[in-house]
Amino acid sequence: AKSGTTRELLSAMRGRIAEAVEDPNTPARDLAALTKRLVEVVRDIEAIDARTEEAESHANVEDGKFDAAAV
Repeated sequence: AKSGTTRELLSAMRGRIAEAVEDPNTPARDLAALTKRLVEVVRDIEAIDARTEEAESHANVEDGKFDAAAV
């Protein structure tokens, strides 16, 4: 958690929260909050992935040749 990226931290949190949600010994009173937090973490990861994908797609755009006559 101290040295990873935000996405790596969220991924670790997702795994930990998912374990607690799936654990039959997790108190029922905690399940609603854990489930809500799990959904939030998944959405945060998806948002990071979408931003990364968009940035990568823009980075791979090549400029066309300049045509001074077109101006």
